[in-house]
Amino acid sequence: MPIRHALSTTNIALIAVFAGLVAASTLWPGAELVSGVPITLQTLAILLAGAALGPWRGAAAVALYLVVGTAGAPIFAGRVGGFAAWAGPTAGFLGGFVLAAFVTGWLVRRMRLRGQLTTTGIIGACAVGSLVVLNLIGWGFFSLRLHTSLADTVTFASPFLAGDIIKVFVAGSAAAAVHRAYPQLLGSVRSTPSAADSSALVATGTSAGSKSGA
Repeated sequence: MPIRHALSTTNIALIAVFAGLVAASTLWPGAELVSGVPITLQTLAILLAGAALGPWRGAAAVALYLVVGTAGAPIFAGRVGGFAAWAGPTAGFLGGFVLAAFVTGWLVRRMRLRGQLTTTGIIGACAVGSLVVLNLIGWGFFSLRLHTSLADTVTFASPFLAGDIIKVFVAGSAAAAVHRAYPQLLGSVRSTPSAADSSALVATGTSAGSKSGA
């Protein structure tokens, strides 16, 4: 993305709005699933930022959120802020937020450019960003920080899977609604020659060949 376009007023505004959305998502204390495991909105907002804005703007929005929170604003989960949030075993999730948003946005943008953007595809991109990228980084750091075995880490992480899946579906569905309302948010669909265009091209070439032979 050209620097001039990246720093456009529209992009800066979108990045700021979604950074604020991620911060606002932590105001809700969360709820408990039937299993008793808490579910919050923070990861949902991260996925939505990437899926709605694409890789670079989505990652930039999340990075801005992390910078403001690290600077001391109480906008991390549990309404905490500052460097102390990076000292705990869940710091890997904070670090993985940017990459999760980027990967989700990259996958969605690829589908958009190919003219293959669907709600199912966006949900799939969110699943990769959350269940694969974010969980690998977050729970991997958790395991290293607390020196837990792989089996123990999987046992601890498994109850959170249901909440993660719910957030994937909600974020993907919300992003699909955004793209239906603003179809140019991720750029134009990559054009491909139609059959008619190809026929016209062949006809032109044939005509040129005949004249050359004459």
